Amino acid sequence: MEKRLKRPTLCVQAGWEPKNGDPRVLPIVQSTTFKYDNTEEMADLFDLKKEGYFYTRLQNPTNDAVARKIAALEGGVGAVLTSSGQAANFYAVFNICEAGDHIVTSNEIYGGTYNLFGVTLKKLGIACTFVSQEASEEEISAAFRPNTKALFGETISNPGCKVLDIEKFARIAHSHGVPLIVDNTFPTPINCRPFEWGADIVTHSTTKYMDGHATQVGGCVVDSGNFDWDAHADKFPGLCTPDESYHGLTYTKAFGKMGYTTKLVAQLMRDLGSIPAPQNSFLLNLGLETLHLRVPRHCENAQRVAEFLQQDERVAWVHYSGLPGDECYELAQKYLPDGSCGVIAFGLKGTRETAIQFMDSLKLIAIVTHVADARTCVLHPASHTHRQLSDEQLREAGVAPDLIRLSVGIEDVDDILDDIQQALDKIGNK
Repeated sequence: MEKRLKRPTLCVQAGWEPKNGDPRVLPIVQSTTFKYDNTEEMADLFDLKKEGYFYTRLQNPTNDAVARKIAALEGGVGAVLTSSGQAANFYAVFNICEAGDHIVTSNEIYGGTYNLFGVTLKKLGIACTFVSQEASEEEISAAFRPNTKALFGETISNPGCKVLDIEKFARIAHSHGVPLIVDNTFPTPINCRPFEWGADIVTHSTTKYMDGHATQVGGCVVDSGNFDWDAHADKFPGLCTPDESYHGLTYTKAFGKMGYTTKLVAQLMRDLGSIPAPQNSFLLNLGLETLHLRVPRHCENAQRVAEFLQQDERVAWVHYSGLPGDECYELAQKYLPDGSCGVIAFGLKGTRETAIQFMDSLKLIAIVTHVADARTCVLHPASHTHRQLSDEQLREAGVAPDLIRLSVGIEDVDDILDDIQQALDKIGNK
């Protein structure tokens, strides 16, 4: 039996296994197309009878090597890289949904995903019902319909920092014969592997911790291979009935546990694109090689910062699941025993203007529309990423109007604390 490598080793070496004389480092195959000696060889590739490369929109050696690494880290059977985290969430859902279908999702999700599911998918004829992830199993189950095709949640919500009860959501999804899709961006597979708790499909914005240096935008969809699509064939005709665009091929029968991943590439990537450039995948791979080193430092620094904020009288509230007494502390002890992530949500006493004054007073910490990279950064979602939502919609999405999202980096924690201290001193007790 082949030894199962540990995650730090997978971060460094999975995905690319150079043969004799090959480059030691994953090469950038920056080519749109690939040459063959005869028409039959290429025809077999287009008919999915053989594996190989012919056009980068469908497959590319650099992209595929990085996808294999992420699949190995998550414990999945296959993965597909996309051009962004938003594309990953869209593809994960659209691969099993079509006009007339319905999904259920936690309302504690990133604002862009909230809009994708609640507005854009509706234009494609796919309805969505938002539920509170703290609700009982019975209440969440009541949101399901005969045409529901998936349940969705985020391991740690962005920006509210709530922890998902993955096992509860998996039970609910499976009782209705649908997969659980979990966005695992914030903890990464270093701190949580949702497949081990019953999730079926995992998505990532690889732009965040996986890249870690804010150098490229990307996403990934990972399939566990565990969901039995054929057992619910009536719900998933796209996977379980013949695809006429491939001469009547049925994905689950032709590719088994790789059916979902193969369909995503052969059908969605073929028709919609949204691929990463090989150069971007190369940069992502460099980030992945140090992921196991950076994530613990992010968590260590964030714990110190969260404790500091909790003790300051000018801070109204702090959400960080590493704090004893936090509403998600027990869930974090179960699902994230080694740490959650570097992102903290907190609010200041005062008004929305107080939050803005605090942020504008920061010097080391930058205001950016980004989160989860090596540098500490801050954002006020109500003014930035979620500004399209009313205060009522913000609260429904688990985002308080005064919420400040602080992404703690890997700098010296004392320098981070000093910057927060001086910015708090500027607002005093207002």
